[in-house]
Amino acid sequence: MAQLHFRYAAMNSGKSTMVLQYRHTYAACGRNGLLMTRLDRAGEGIVSSRIGISADAIEFGAETDLGHVVLAHPGARVDHVILDEAQFLSAEQVDQLAWLVDDHDIDVFTFGLLSDFRGEQFPGSARLVVLADVVESLQVYPMCWCGQPARMNARVADGVMVRDGDTVVVGNTDADAEVRYVVLCRRHHRAGRPYAPAPVVSLAA
Repeated sequence: MAQLHFRYAAMNSGKSTMVLQYRHTYAACGRNGLLMTRLDRAGEGIVSSRIGISADAIEFGAETDLGHVVLAHPGARVDHVILDEAQFLSAEQVDQLAWLVDDHDIDVFTFGLLSDFRGEQFPGSARLVVLADVVESLQVYPMCWCGQPARMNARVADGVMVRDGDTVVVGNTDADAEVRYVVLCRRHHRAGRPYAPAPVVSLAA
């Protein structure tokens, strides 16, 4: 029987790399699937990994009917869907994915963030936690600057961690990005400390 999967982790944990590995593995087995994403940092209609690999994908929007996209896709019957950036799904779109699984026996594998920069669950992720047959945290944890496993995402603007603003703002983890995201442990996310403190320089002779 088909299943709905949700695998999540903080940024920099290798989610998109795993998405691309799933795509390669299933294609090698002769299965016919669709790769989908939304708002990848590399641009529209692409899944990209920070280690340098990428693949073309179907870009979905906030109002996209995912059931229609999958069932109306030309060619051979689609037997699985691999979807990156699942945190950007609406609750209704998650229901559409569950419908594909239950009524059309199509496996769906989703990957994304569990929580936003404020530490609140994305609506799509929250719905996936409720509906998915398999919910797993990826076991590759990025590290906070303090050396502890980082499970929280933080947004930094002009060097300062911010807690207000639109939930969906595309940024990157590059140090020179205008809007930057960093991963933090819970302690330093709560404290609003996105960087290690500057070393104290002694002026003593």
